[in-house]
Amino acid sequence: MKHTLAVFGSAFNPPSLGHRSVLERLGQFDKVLLLPSYQHAWGKVMLDYSARCDLVRAFISDIGQSNLELSTLEQQIAIDDNAVTTFAVLNALQLDHPDSDITFVIGPDNFLSFDRFYKAGEILKQWQVMACPETVPVRSTLIREALLNNKDISHYTTPTVNAMLLNDTRFQFSH
Repeated sequence: MKHTLAVFGSAFNPPSLGHRSVLERLGQFDKVLLLPSYQHAWGKVMLDYSARCDLVRAFISDIGQSNLELSTLEQQIAIDDNAVTTFAVLNALQLDHPDSDITFVIGPDNFLSFDRFYKAGEILKQWQVMACPETVPVRSTLIREALLNNKDISHYTTPTVNAMLLNDTRFQFSH
């Protein structure tokens, strides 16, 4: 039986309980890679990449789901500060994991605009694409807005991520 690998790409700006609700439903995969965007394809302003990777590490630790792993592949294959396409990520992963069945996991919002993805047709031919909606309606935007307004975020993310966002100056959001 082939090894199953799911790839969950997101800005993770920051990781939320919405992200967690997706990950909790991916237990059937041998490994789930959490893949923070190196640069956002459509120009979204994000926290520093290494800071978001630190948040994802803490998030994974808080969740305690054994099949989760941070992947910094986008940073490794990025050219300068250009966004990395999903197609390039999946190609690189297939080369690194030739005996794995790879599934790209996206939210329903991205699934509805999947035709905007570079080489969307080729992605659908070569790999599985799974739309997995959040079952907890918490988005990173809610966390950023709450932080900007000095509101409690403990019900939007995991405990360690919450503490990091409140106590580390690398995680400053602006209007």
